[in-house]
Amino acid sequence: MTYVVTENCIECKYTDCAEVCPVECFHEGPNFLVIDPVECIDCAACVPECPVDAIFAEDEVPEDQKHCIALNAELTPHWPVIIRKHDPLPRAEEFKNQKNKLPLLRRERA
Repeated sequence: MTYVVTENCIECKYTDCAEVCPVECFHEGPNFLVIDPVECIDCAACVPECPVDAIFAEDEVPEDQKHCIALNAELTPHWPVIIRKHDPLPRAEEFKNQKNKLPLLRRERA
């Protein structure tokens, strides 16, 4: 099983999760993070670190976020690994509780 980053991360991109990952499975895009489903070891270290509750075990992803399972796998090979924490996006607090953020996702390389 793997962990999955969901839409709550879009336009926030808090990176506390990446810093605690023991296997460097987080990848960073312009306004979203994803977890490499092959590298993730199911340790759950990232879950409590996410201030926007965007990370779920694959079998616990909310129904309306199931598309993020495929999205994480799709984007992982295109984005670089991130291992250090840095500042969230400038408007992260504004977007923190916004729903339906998928149209805001930027897919280009960070």
